[in-house]
Amino acid sequence: MLTRRGFLAAGAAVTLAAKKAPGLRIGVMDGVLKQSSRPEAVAAAKSFGVEGLQVTLGRPAEGKSRLPLDDAALQSSYLTEAKKHGIPLNATYIDILHVHCLKDDPLAPKLVQKGIDITRKLDAGILMTVFFGKCSVLNANELVYVSGLFKELAREAEKAGVILGFENLLSAEGNMRAVDLVGSEAFKIYYDVGNSTNRVGVDAPAEIRRMGKDRICQFHFKDEGYLGAGKVNFPAVLDAIHAIGFQGFANLETNSPSGSMENDLRRNLKYLEGLRG
Repeated sequence: MLTRRGFLAAGAAVTLAAKKAPGLRIGVMDGVLKQSSRPEAVAAAKSFGVEGLQVTLGRPAEGKSRLPLDDAALQSSYLTEAKKHGIPLNATYIDILHVHCLKDDPLAPKLVQKGIDITRKLDAGILMTVFFGKCSVLNANELVYVSGLFKELAREAEKAGVILGFENLLSAEGNMRAVDLVGSEAFKIYYDVGNSTNRVGVDAPAEIRRMGKDRICQFHFKDEGYLGAGKVNFPAVLDAIHAIGFQGFANLETNSPSGSMENDLRRNLKYLEGLRG
């Protein structure tokens, strides 16, 4: 359980970090809270003082094809909890794309279509699609092919009022190419500063400035360990976000080095609190 001091410190993290990047709001993924695809994650997010929650759509049970969040009663529970606690559902995460790759699996576009519909019903606004491991976009031909699929899917996303967030291991150049190929306001980059720094090996703040606010729909904040203790230059990241005039969320996708989710999340929020302008 959070102490009163811990709760106040967590709540202050959002306000003080915002001084560094006034248009930025801090949210969290439900998986960080150990509450993936569970409405209880909303109250947990509220208890830490964050301002939004990213919801995992989940993977079908064995022998089933239905995504866990493709359930009207569960969706209703999320919406009820969000209203009760004043925590917006700021994005969804279609994790099944780690299994069914959009670049080569004919089932994947259908799953994204379902994800668009679920995201609309949750009023979450952004559907984060993932391209890692075997599903990574590895060359120019794959990028062109995936962008073609997104061009079709973006038409449905536009109608639903949903943005498709493209999270990947490409550089800014590859991401900008994808945005140009798709050519839709319903397709933008979901930019993970931890992946860009530690896995791609690029200058994340410079990439944020290069891509600009119109190409980025949302951010993930993480590092290899605690925020501020790794390679990601978070002061420079917040400066870059402020410089491009971004208005929206960064969701924490942090891990728990100590094994205590509560203590480690509180520590990461306290670090963000210290990044005041």
